[in-house]
Amino acid sequence: MNHTYFVTGTDTDAGKTLATSALLCAAHQRQLTTLGLKPIASGSEATPSGLRNRDALALQAQSFPPVEYPTVNLWAFAPAIAPHLAALEAGAMLNVASVTQALSDTLTGTPRDLTLIEGAGGWRVPLNEEEDFSDLPRALRLPVILVVGLKLGCLNHARLTAEAIVADGVTLAGWVGSVVDPAFARDSARFAANVSLLKRALPAPCLGLIPHLAQADASTAQRFIFLDALLSTAAQEATP
Repeated sequence: MNHTYFVTGTDTDAGKTLATSALLCAAHQRQLTTLGLKPIASGSEATPSGLRNRDALALQAQSFPPVEYPTVNLWAFAPAIAPHLAALEAGAMLNVASVTQALSDTLTGTPRDLTLIEGAGGWRVPLNEEEDFSDLPRALRLPVILVVGLKLGCLNHARLTAEAIVADGVTLAGWVGSVVDPAFARDSARFAANVSLLKRALPAPCLGLIPHLAQADASTAQRFIFLDALLSTAAQEATP
């Protein structure tokens, strides 16, 4: 088994890192080898070892066997702004060719049963003035996992994002719902109706519904992940 997916979200703060970490943790619970990558990260903090990003550190912690931080996060920028602007301020040039080449080298040199590559923000976040993060899975020919931030407005955001993914010729392998607004889930009947609509409208299986957690960590969130749906999807994609 050697399956790689690109993870995107319906928006910034949709819960991508928690969902990605939970998927990796669930895979590790099954004795699978894992690798979480956050190739480009803004909002990083200065440390004695260099810039470190909280999301990238979370993915590093769910990578088994362990890997060094630079493997997980190739480009780290300090300002908590759009990555293409952070790169511009740092004098770095991000483009699809260089990022995909670096990722290809990592994937070739560090093969795992399950590798998840987390993007930044949503599907159309710019990589530079002419290219978007959505061009990365297209160039790498990777299926996508969509993380839906469950809040008011998520039905529109999720459906439009799924439509854009499919329109770009990319396979939507599955989606994870993450409750980012606890008030949205407070009315159980209405919440269930929203989730039911998403399950009907999105052309991929639901891989889990992560509630709003007091302790939002991978080991807790992985209990709400349905990994069988992802593994069965992967098996179908691998069938000639």
